[in-house]
Amino acid sequence: MAESRALRRPFPRPGAAMRLVCLPHAGGSQSLYQAWAQLLPPEIELIVACPPGRLDRIDDPWPASIADLAADFATELTPWLDRPWVVFGHSMGALVGHELVLRVQRMGLPAPARLFASACAAPSLRRDRGQHVMTDDDLCAELAGLGGIDPELLELPELREMVLPVIRGDYELLADYRPRRGDLLSCPVSAFVGVEDAELSREGAVRWGEWTSGPSEVVEFAGGHFYLSEQPERVIGELLDRLPVAGVRRSSVT
Repeated sequence: MAESRALRRPFPRPGAAMRLVCLPHAGGSQSLYQAWAQLLPPEIELIVACPPGRLDRIDDPWPASIADLAADFATELTPWLDRPWVVFGHSMGALVGHELVLRVQRMGLPAPARLFASACAAPSLRRDRGQHVMTDDDLCAELAGLGGIDPELLELPELREMVLPVIRGDYELLADYRPRRGDLLSCPVSAFVGVEDAELSREGAVRWGEWTSGPSEVVEFAGGHFYLSEQPERVIGELLDRLPVAGVRRSSVT
C-alpha cells in the first residue's frame, strides 16, 4: 500500500495486529506522539495524522470544516482498515476523531474498536472563545497557559510567523464546528482527562456518553491540558488495557 501524506507511520509494522490512529490538537503535529512509536508493543502500529499546514503539507488546501478534514482522513485511511483499529484524538483531535469515526461508519467500513477522546469536552459542549481573532500577544498567552509550547519560543517573531496562522486556522474550524445530533458512534468511548485541565470539566468528559451507542468512561490523569506529554508510559498503559488484542497488556510498556 502506498504511503499517505495525510497519515504517517513513524515505524511501519506490517505484521501488527492492530493500528492506532492518532490525531493532534489545534496547531499540533505528529511531534505530540513522536515518543509513542517506541513505547508501543510490536502488536500495535502507530499512524499519525498530518493536517494541512504542517511539515510538507504547508501549502495544501485548507479544509472547509472539521467534518471535511475528517472525511479526507477517512479516505486516506481506507486501505489501512484491513485489521482492527482504534482512534486517539487530543483536544481538537478528539472532535476530528469523532467525525472520522462517523464518516467511516457512513462509508460502511469497519468501525474502530474504541475512540479515545483526550482533553476534550463532548461535541455539543464546545464553546468558541474567539481565539482565531485574538491579537498575536493574546493568542500566545492562551497557548502558553495551555502548556503545549514553551512560552519563550512564542517570543520569537519567526516562530510566531510560522505557527500562528496554522493555529488560527484550526481555531476557526473549531469556532464553526456544529456536530449533528442523532449521529451516534457505534464504538466505546474513553475520555482521558487531566484533572488540572482548566479547559475541561469532568462533566464535559462524562457527556461523551451521549454520543455513542456503546459504553463510555472517564479516565483521569494528573496534570493539565497536556497531561499526556508528562506521562506517556501511563497513558499508553491505560490505552493498552482497553485494546481487544490478545497478549497486549500494560506490562508491555517499558
